[in-house]
Amino acid sequence: MKIFEEIESEVQSYARSFPRIFNKAQGCYLFDEEGNKYLDFLAGAGTLNYGHNHPVLKKALVEYIMDDGITHGLDLHTKAKGEFLESFKHNILEPRDLEYVMQFTGPTGTNAIEAAMKLARNVTGRENIITFTNGFHGCSLGALAATGNAHHRGVAGTSLGGISRVPFDGYLGDGIETTEYLDKVLSDSSSGIDHPAAVLVETVQGEGGINAASLDWLKNLEAVCRKHDVLLIVDDIQAGCGRTGTFFSFEPAGIKPDIVTLSKSISGYGLPFAIVLFKPELDQWKPGEHNGTFRGNNLAFVTAKHALDTFWKDDSFAKEVRRKGQYIEDRLNTIVAEVGEGNFTVRGRGMMRGINCVSGELASKITKACFKQNLIIETSGADDQVVKFLCPLIISDEELKQGIDIVERAIREVCAKTDEMPEERSYFDENYDIAV
Repeated sequence: MKIFEEIESEVQSYARSFPRIFNKAQGCYLFDEEGNKYLDFLAGAGTLNYGHNHPVLKKALVEYIMDDGITHGLDLHTKAKGEFLESFKHNILEPRDLEYVMQFTGPTGTNAIEAAMKLARNVTGRENIITFTNGFHGCSLGALAATGNAHHRGVAGTSLGGISRVPFDGYLGDGIETTEYLDKVLSDSSSGIDHPAAVLVETVQGEGGINAASLDWLKNLEAVCRKHDVLLIVDDIQAGCGRTGTFFSFEPAGIKPDIVTLSKSISGYGLPFAIVLFKPELDQWKPGEHNGTFRGNNLAFVTAKHALDTFWKDDSFAKEVRRKGQYIEDRLNTIVAEVGEGNFTVRGRGMMRGINCVSGELASKITKACFKQNLIIETSGADDQVVKFLCPLIISDEELKQGIDIVERAIREVCAKTDEMPEERSYFDENYDIAV
């Protein structure tokens, strides 16, 4: 660990929660230098939907590299890019009756958000963009302005403008339809909210605490946007690529956003890759008007193409994700009902789930207890109060059960200590063992 302490910046985060030197990964597991095996419910913060080093994707990537395939090509036409575009069109856009053009931005999610916001402003001639409480869209300045988290906003070093923030679904409590508030302020010239270029929304707020918007709320939001001639941007960077049970998280709502951002799991392999999809009539860029040295990653084109061909050629994979998502929901609801005593609630959609704890301190104790049992799982939310489930979508039923069993054990042990109960050997110590 010495070299990390000497050279690496204090900004490091995950390394503090999981202080090991990892050197190998396969499927749903990470391995450290000592050969210990960890079940991974973090999965690159949602970047590894298909697990670590999926054999189909790895084989295609290795063959491409060994054949001297192009690694870096700016925005030149390459065979790898063309094959990815064909696959995306055939497997994703056409079956969903979606007509989008695709822009390759810099390699991260925040790059895609910056491009989407800039495009909306240029097309409409307006500056203001509506975002939502607890939203997270990235840490570059434009995306950070759209982000609600005070921890990230506080170190910007400059004012963050061009954004008006309104309540997300459920923010003001049950029974309050916050899209009605948005409609009202956009209808009132004296509301103080400038007519926006776009509304930017996550259907499930990942970093914000696994807050899932209802399908009706999303439909109402689209209707408000259409009524006021405002573009609808869906940030599907974490919730997309199958995480919620459909390729795009907005599909069950039946809406068709004007602009969609994708990153994280779009490469299928954990390679840096980000794209913006938008309706053809919005494609008003002049050549080179928004560019970047790493716009498009040919290695990611290869793995992304094979991921789409492998997992999205039909609906069978999505059905499995929905089945596993239901299992997660049922298990978590049972745990909360048995152990919660009002301290826990379950939230999320599909395989993007969370247990909302009464405090960040309690959630932290739970994730630390999980790590001691070789499960890697993180927290999210304004106060890091949500234990966040982001296991690979390809996880087996047995592995999924093992991981949730560890979480249940951790919750029981932490709650027992919190209640100052005497420490004793639990049922799970005798009856549960994860392979290491």
